[in-house]
Amino acid sequence: MQAVQLTEATGPDGVRLVDLPEPDADGLVVVVDLHAAGVSFPDLLQTTASYQVVRPLPSVLGVEGAGTVRTAPAGSGLSPGQRVAVLATGGAWQQTVAVDPKSVFPLPDSVSLTAGAGFLMNYLTVHFALDERARYRAGETVLVHGAAGGVGVAALQVAAALGLETIAVVSTEEKAAVAKANRATHTVAVEGFKDRVLELTGGRGVDIVLDPVGGDRFTDSLRSLAPNGRVVVLGFTGGEIPTVKVNRLLLKNISALGAGWGEYVRTFPGYTAQQWAQLEPLLRSGALQIPEPTVHPMTHAAEALRSLAHRSATGKVALALRP
Repeated sequence: MQAVQLTEATGPDGVRLVDLPEPDADGLVVVVDLHAAGVSFPDLLQTTASYQVVRPLPSVLGVEGAGTVRTAPAGSGLSPGQRVAVLATGGAWQQTVAVDPKSVFPLPDSVSLTAGAGFLMNYLTVHFALDERARYRAGETVLVHGAAGGVGVAALQVAAALGLETIAVVSTEEKAAVAKANRATHTVAVEGFKDRVLELTGGRGVDIVLDPVGGDRFTDSLRSLAPNGRVVVLGFTGGEIPTVKVNRLLLKNISALGAGWGEYVRTFPGYTAQQWAQLEPLLRSGALQIPEPTVHPMTHAAEALRSLAHRSATGKVALALRP
């Protein structure tokens, strides 16, 4: 089978298309022939050994994908030919994977394999941030930074499915159009976003801020919160890790929270099943929507990673693993 391996920790140029043997099927795992795999910011960090979990080289990148079941253990509830999304901790940028049945999620017919390939990481992360960390309440307003990126689009879609109003922070008119197409209630420019947010909310501020960007906007995110508001840190795609003067948290009884979904799942491995039980009915009904990603062929994996590094990508990025 073909796979994309990271052979050198030199950035996107360190990835290579290689031939590998197919994974062994021992009767306890689900073997899935993947159609496509998601490309995420942690994959980019992996290419420079700057992610918190460093894989030994050479290593197949990627964690999420979608395809069809080839074989499944008895009692798994899965059957050959079934369309599924998977979490493949051993690497998803390969044509066939063998994974634990608990890491396989049947896709509704309404979700394509390319869209499903980029669903799990971002949507489960955002759901975790809103539900488990921020403890959202009906009728609240969510401010989303980086709203045209993969995590941002997922945040807008999940918030809409949960009945929450959203304010999308974007850097260009093109990205504002992406946010609006993904159910943002309002869009605001990065420059001066705090004042515009306060104007939109009648001076009250927002209840929740989802921030996958970091950088120098963090203080103004705190200032944008309503009393009892929460900023949830999802990552630092902007490159800079912000600091906060904690006295600001006292002023309006606000909170700054971290949302490390991957670490949470490692600690509580049954949590993804709980999330799927909540999100799958929303997917099936159409209340939760997954837009099609920007798809690159396997041969252009480095280009896909560079689109994240240069922040030129809008929405989710994926790799096509088969013709």
